[in-house]
Amino acid sequence: MTDKTEISRRSFLRKTALAGGAAAGATLAAPAVLAQAPIVVKMQTSWGASNIWDEFAKDYARRVEEMSNGRLKVDVLPAGAVVAAFQVLDACNDGVLDAAHTVPVYWYGKNKAASLFGTGPVFGGSATTMLSWFYAGGGAELYKELTQDIMGLDVIGFYGFPMFAQPFGWFKKEVNTVADLQGLKYRTVGLAADLMAKIGMSVAQLPGGEIVPAMERGVIDAFEFNNPSSDKDFGAQDVAKHYYLSSYHQASESFEFLFSKSFYEDLDPDLQAILKYGVEAVSTANTAKAMDRYSTDLRWLQEKAGVTVHRTSKEILDAQLKAWDELIPELEKDPFMKKCLDSQRAWVERVTYYELMNAPDYALAYEHYFPGRLAL
Repeated sequence: MTDKTEISRRSFLRKTALAGGAAAGATLAAPAVLAQAPIVVKMQTSWGASNIWDEFAKDYARRVEEMSNGRLKVDVLPAGAVVAAFQVLDACNDGVLDAAHTVPVYWYGKNKAASLFGTGPVFGGSATTMLSWFYAGGGAELYKELTQDIMGLDVIGFYGFPMFAQPFGWFKKEVNTVADLQGLKYRTVGLAADLMAKIGMSVAQLPGGEIVPAMERGVIDAFEFNNPSSDKDFGAQDVAKHYYLSSYHQASESFEFLFSKSFYEDLDPDLQAILKYGVEAVSTANTAKAMDRYSTDLRWLQEKAGVTVHRTSKEILDAQLKAWDELIPELEKDPFMKKCLDSQRAWVERVTYYELMNAPDYALAYEHYFPGRLAL
């Protein structure tokens, strides 16, 4: 249907409704004549209902419903409601779900290149830098090539909310050197698992809801998930008291808003646009909420839960970078992954140069106004 045809149809309906309303008087209002049941978008997340990220998904749903004036209703379901947390990609591809709120690293097992869209080396780029790469640096085209051309999936995806660099995680005792990490059973996901294995850790990849029970049973000795709020909601503070912020294992990640391509393309163009650009809208809202809640919950962990917050040592950070140096040539044996890494490297070299050269020393200013607060 062309835009002109659609405009003409809407104009006809509007005029007909007005005429019908005049004839019927107050008995039947025009909106009742035009009322239709909303199109329900069945969206499952990869998070439990108590996780702050479930709120983030519902923030998206609310914006879509309001922008569509009720023509779309996003039914947000928690992990496990239809399929397991790591299975939402398959469910969207098969049409079992219309949409998913997840991260690409959760389907890393299908193709390692998935991790480059969330947990790659990023060469010193921040999450904002890499989300910008997705939209302005060729990332979206590479993502489409991977999902639709290489993997043959019936999905379409958009990225939103540039996550802050993820903490190194939770440990039962202090870890200040690489020697302290040797043999520790550690939970992470994606390429971060390969990275941590290179610095001597034994890695398990688990969904978020399985982490604390595994820690309690001794299946793992340490773990990372993502942020102070989610970690607090899991009860991380009940199984470990040393929390290490700052790490290169997942310095950049964003939410993946996955859709069944068949479902998406069957919608009217304006509804497609609302689903697409709603991701951009909620990205800003999610960032604001994360800044507020993550910082508040970090303070609660310190002051109420007896957690000691550390910055990861330079020795461990250096070891992570050297481990990436070993891992990257292995990844580049795959032509598509090399193409992605080359694209990211060129983007970061140019963009982060500007970012770093332009940015003042925020730590210097913070220490000036709040002396002694930083653990430097």
